[in-house]
Amino acid sequence: MTYKDIIKELKAKKYRPVYFLHGSEPYYIDAISDFIEKNVLSEGEKSFNQSILYGKECESKTVIDTASRYPMMASHQVVVLKEAQEMRTLKDLQPYIEKAVPTTILVICYKHKKFDARTKFAKSVKSNALLFESKKLYDNQVADWVVNYLKDKKLSINSNAANLIAEYLGVNLSKVANELDKLAINLPEGTKVDEKLVQDNIGISKDYNVFELQKAMGQKNILKANRIINYFIANPKKGPLVMVVGSLYNYFSKIYMTHFLKNISDRELATALGTRSEYFVKEYKMAARNYDLSKSKQIIGLLKEYDLKSKGVDRDSTPDGQLMKELVYKILH
Repeated sequence: MTYKDIIKELKAKKYRPVYFLHGSEPYYIDAISDFIEKNVLSEGEKSFNQSILYGKECESKTVIDTASRYPMMASHQVVVLKEAQEMRTLKDLQPYIEKAVPTTILVICYKHKKFDARTKFAKSVKSNALLFESKKLYDNQVADWVVNYLKDKKLSINSNAANLIAEYLGVNLSKVANELDKLAINLPEGTKVDEKLVQDNIGISKDYNVFELQKAMGQKNILKANRIINYFIANPKKGPLVMVVGSLYNYFSKIYMTHFLKNISDRELATALGTRSEYFVKEYKMAARNYDLSKSKQIIGLLKEYDLKSKGVDRDSTPDGQLMKELVYKILH
């Protein structure tokens, strides 16, 4: 089942005895768990019938004893096991999962990594519980996620604004959702979100961001690239070195790949590069004309070197801003 399928089922008050939520993306695990905590029981029912346990602090026996109780003056009790990946005796829950109490909703939150499906316990979970894997998005999927998230909030957004948010906030969906929620609170339903609204409500500059830096460097617009770098130096939180280097690495990796994919259509190239629009393919093709294969390869090496420096490897006392200036100069010249 997808995240939306599970939420739809919960809203219809169709509950499963055991939910096993696992995966590298914590956002969906938290969202499902939070929905169950907030909506299954009334406020009056929660004091007797809702228990929050932590894998670091309890053993499987505590979970089984708690889940085996019957609800008091309510149709169900809710037991949420957080940080399940930290519980040493997690596999000892197998007997309970195979014969779960139907009036208990046990939610097991196994975060930050995929559950090993090869074990006997995992096979039992798959057969007897609702098993949901929360997968991390790829960089090129975040903009579409933004579009769909805002659609659920009765807002639309143009592709440039969606890409601006994706580039600036990255793949941390909890962080992205938090900013989009603030956007939705401040705008009436039916609003079409553009770059100015993003700038005004999320604090992302329309002209001074990593997205615009990439474009300026792809065009070899030295003046604009340097203006953006100077803005980042004056506002370190807007463009930290490690983020800038990571974004430029992704960008120039696509330019490098473009040199080897010359004889295919723009649509096929968009798929191969993992970008959501043929519009961006034109930008990569133009940048590939400005940076030949040899220069592109050299730039990839430079970005790897400065990535290590941004993380403290082979690093002297040179400030982040100066390193950023050095990097951009070497790429553009």
